Amino acid sequence: MAAYLQWRRFVFFDKELVKEPLGSDGATPGAAPVSGLATSKFLCLPPGITVCDSGRGSLVFGDMEGQIWFLPRSLQLTFFQAYKLRVTHLYQLKQHNILASVGEDEEGINPLVCPQVKIWNLEKRDGGNPLCTRIFPAIPGTEPTVVSCLTVHENLNFMAIGFTDGSVTLNKGDITRDRHSKTQILHKGNYPVTGLAFRQAGKTTHLFVVTTENVQSYIVSGKDYPRVELDTHGCGLHCSALSDPSQDLQFIVAGDECVYLYQPDERGPCFAFEGHKLMAHWFRGYLVIVSRDRKVSPKSEFTSRDSQSSDKQILNIYDLCNKFIAYSAVFEDVVDVLAEWGSLYVLTRDGRVHALQEKDTQTKLEMLFKKNLFEMAINLAKSQHLDSDGLAQIFMQYGDHLYSKGNHDGAVQQYIRTIGKLEPSYVIRKFLDAQRIHNLTAYLQTLHRQSLANADHTTLLLNCYTKLKDSSKLEEFIKTKSESEVHFDVETAIKVLRQAGYYSHALYLAENHAHHEWYLKIQLEDIKNYQEALQYIGKLPFEQAESNMKRYGKILMHHKPEQTTQLLKGLCTDYQPSLEGQGDRESPGCRANSEEFIPIFANNPRELKAFLEHMSEVQPDSPQGIYDTLLELRLQNWAHERDPHVKEKLHAEAISLLKSGRFCDVFDKALVLCQMHDFQAGVLYLYEQGKLFQQIMHYHMQHEQYPQVIAVCERHGEQEPSLWEQALSYFARKEEDCKEYVAAVLKHIESKNLMPPLLVVQTLAHNSTATLSVIRDYLVQKLQKQSQQIAQDELRVRRYREETTRIRQEIQELKASPKIFQKTKCSICNSALELPSVHFLCGHSFHQHCFESYSESDADCPTCLPENRKVMDMIRAQEQKRDLHDQFQHQLKCSNDSFSVIADYFGRGVFNKLTLLTDPPTARLTASLETGLQRDLLMHSRRGT
Repeated sequence: MAAYLQWRRFVFFDKELVKEPLGSDGATPGAAPVSGLATSKFLCLPPGITVCDSGRGSLVFGDMEGQIWFLPRSLQLTFFQAYKLRVTHLYQLKQHNILASVGEDEEGINPLVCPQVKIWNLEKRDGGNPLCTRIFPAIPGTEPTVVSCLTVHENLNFMAIGFTDGSVTLNKGDITRDRHSKTQILHKGNYPVTGLAFRQAGKTTHLFVVTTENVQSYIVSGKDYPRVELDTHGCGLHCSALSDPSQDLQFIVAGDECVYLYQPDERGPCFAFEGHKLMAHWFRGYLVIVSRDRKVSPKSEFTSRDSQSSDKQILNIYDLCNKFIAYSAVFEDVVDVLAEWGSLYVLTRDGRVHALQEKDTQTKLEMLFKKNLFEMAINLAKSQHLDSDGLAQIFMQYGDHLYSKGNHDGAVQQYIRTIGKLEPSYVIRKFLDAQRIHNLTAYLQTLHRQSLANADHTTLLLNCYTKLKDSSKLEEFIKTKSESEVHFDVETAIKVLRQAGYYSHALYLAENHAHHEWYLKIQLEDIKNYQEALQYIGKLPFEQAESNMKRYGKILMHHKPEQTTQLLKGLCTDYQPSLEGQGDRESPGCRANSEEFIPIFANNPRELKAFLEHMSEVQPDSPQGIYDTLLELRLQNWAHERDPHVKEKLHAEAISLLKSGRFCDVFDKALVLCQMHDFQAGVLYLYEQGKLFQQIMHYHMQHEQYPQVIAVCERHGEQEPSLWEQALSYFARKEEDCKEYVAAVLKHIESKNLMPPLLVVQTLAHNSTATLSVIRDYLVQKLQKQSQQIAQDELRVRRYREETTRIRQEIQELKASPKIFQKTKCSICNSALELPSVHFLCGHSFHQHCFESYSESDADCPTCLPENRKVMDMIRAQEQKRDLHDQFQHQLKCSNDSFSVIADYFGRGVFNKLTLLTDPPTARLTASLETGLQRDLLMHSRRGT
C-alpha cells in the first residue's frame, strides 16, 4: 500500500474557464476551448444536466427534459430530443460514432418509470436528428428497479447494464440491431451495482462488475460466463474506471480508504488516498479522483450526486507510475470530469466548464530541475517516452548536480547513463584528479563495455589500473573469453601495458589476439627471452613466421645460433607450424626463399655453412645465391686454412661445387671469386668450361709452365689453331734453351700447315738461342712437300689441257660433220629400236613412247639430264658467287693457303668483270663465246664420262 501523503505535489496542468466563442463579429469556428480568446463571458451549459460523457470530438450531455446536447470543439451547442421525460445515462463509444443512452419516455406502473435504452447512429440523420437504430427496455423483467450504470464494448457486440437491485444484464450480439442481439441476466446480487467495464485481452473479453460491497469479473466471451470474486470492498457510483495499457488495463476502484487496482483474476496494488471519493476517471496515464473530506458512508451516499451540498470538492490528478500528484485543485459541486481534445474538462453545478491543459514535457522537466528532483524527472521522461537524447540531457544535469554536491560516486553513475550521447571528454575532465581515479575507472570501464571507447580512452583506463595497482581488475579487463567480447583497441592496450612494465599482461594480449610483432618485441627487447620467441615463431603461420624471421633473425642468431639455424632450415624447405597436439601432417608445407636469409648469418660463418650445405643437399633447386655464397665461403675457408690435410679437403669441396654445374649462368661471378682467393685450380677449370683457351695459355705462360703450354695446345689446338702460333712466339721470346718445346710446336705447325715457312723463320729470328738446326728439319720437310705439290699440279695442268683440246675437237666435229645414229636398242628399256624413235646428239636413242613416259622435257635427254643438271647447278652457283667479295675477303684472311683461295675464286670468274671492263667490244663478245664454249665442253665431258 502506497501512502499518498509522501507524494509530492506539482502543478503540471493549467486551469482555465472555457469561454464562449466570438460571434459573427470575427469569431473563428473550430477554435480551441483553451485558446484564451478574448470573450466577453464564459461558456455556460444549459441547466438541468443529469449525465455527461465524451468521445468522437464532442462533449455529450443529457438533461432532465430528455434532451441530449453536443458540445464540439467549436463550442457551438446543439441538441435533439431523445426522450420525453429525462436522460439518465449516456455512453459514447470512442471507436465508433455510436451513442448509447438510457432515459424515460413515459411513466410506468407501481408508479416507477420504465427506462428505455436507445442506440443512436450519429453519422446518419432522421429528420435532422441522429438516427435511432434500436430501442429496447432496460429492465428485462417485470420487477421494478433503477438503472445505475451502463457500459458498451467497442466491438459493438457487448453491452452491460447495472441496476440498483444488484442485477446486471448483458446484451450479446450486434447492439445496434434487435435481430442479432440477445439479452440475459448475467449477475444477481444484494448490493447496488456502481460500476461496469469491459476489458479485452486477446480473444478473451472480461466484464468487471463493482457494487457497494464487492468486486467481481466475468468472462463474457465464452458460454458459461465464469465468475471470479476479486474483493469484498466496493465503491460508490462513478468511482470506478478502466486504466489504459500503461497500467495493463487494470480496473480501478476508488474506495474511501484506498484506491484498488484489479486484474481479471486477482487484485493488484492499492493506494491510500484520503477523502470521500465522488468520482474516478483515467486520463492519459493519470488517475483523476474527485473527493471531499467529509466522511460519509458510500452506502448512504449512493445517490449523493443529486444532493445540493455545497461542500468544497478536491480534484487530484495522480501519476501512479512516478508516485506524485500532477495537479490538485478545489472545485464547487463537480458534476463530472470529461476528457476530450487532449484536455480535461471539469463541469460544475453552476454550468461552468473548467479546462485543465497538461503542460508539455519540457516544462514539467524544468519545474523538476528547479527543485533538483532529477530522479523524478528521469522517471517522468521515461513514462512520457522521451527520446534517448532527452534522457541523456537529464542524466547529465543530474550528474552535474551530484558532482557539485560532492557526491562523485552518484555523479559518475549518472554520467555512465549518458554514454553514447554525451561526449566522454566532458566527464573525463571532471574526474582526472588523482583522488577521483576510481570514479574515472568505472566510467571508462562502461565506455569500453559498450564498445564506444577509442584508443585514448583505452590508454587512460589502463593507466588508471596501473596507478591503482589493481591487477585483478586489469586481468578481468583484458582476459576476455572471445574476440567478440573485446571492447578496446588491443594494440593500444599492448603499448600502454608494455610502457607501464606489465609485460606478462601485454604478452597475454599479443598472443591471444595474434599481434605477433608486439609479442616478439616484448620477448626480445624487454624480457629478452630468446628461446620463447623462437618457439613462438615456430608456431606461426608461414607468412608471419617468414616476415618475423627477416625482422628478428639477426638478434636470434646472435643469442641462439643453433636453434635459429634449425628453424631457418625448416622454414626454407618444408615448413609446418609446430602446433601442440597436432598429429601427422600430410599436407605440403610452404617454402621460403633461402637466399633472403643469408644476411642473418653475417657474423656466424659456421652456421651459415651448415645452412647453405643443408639447402644445397635437401633442395638442389635452391636459388643461385645459395651456391654463390657457399662457394665464396668455401674459398675463404680454403684460403685461410693452415693445416695441409684440411686445406686439401676444402680444396676438393670447392672443386666439387664448381663441377656441380650450378655456375653455368654465373660463370663470371664464380671466376671472380676464384681469382680473388687465388684458387688456381678453380680458375683453370672455369677457363676450360668457358672455352677461354687463350686465358689458359696466358695463365701457364705467366707461370712459365712450358709442359702445360704444350699440353694446352695439344688439347685445344683443333678448336683454336692460333694457340700453336702463340706458343711458337712465346718460346721464341724466351732466352733460355727451349729447343725441345720449339721442335714440338714446329712439328705440329708443319703437320697442320698452320703457318707459312717464312713467318716461322721470322718468328724464331727473335730468339738468340734458336739456331738453324732447330728449324732445319722443318724447312727440309716443307720444301719437299712443296716440290711434290708442284709436280702434282703440273701433271694435273697437263691433263686438263689435253682434255680441253679433245673436247674442243669433238665440239668442232659436231658443228661441222653429220652425226650418225647407230644405236639399235632403246636406252631405257634395252629393247630393239622401232619407229618412231627419238635420237640425241649425246648418242642415246629411245622409243617414242619410252621417251614420252620418262622425259621431263622434249629438249633434254632423260639419261643425261641428271648429270647435266648438276653441271648447270654448279655453273649457276659460280655465277651467283661472283659478287661475294666479303666472303672472299674473309676466306682469304682466315685461310692458311691464301693462294688456293685466290685460285678458286679465279676459277669461279669473280675477277672476269674487272678484266672485261678494259676489253674492247669485240673482245667482250669473244670472251662471251668462249665462256659458252667452256660450258658446252664441261657438259660434254660430263656426258662422256
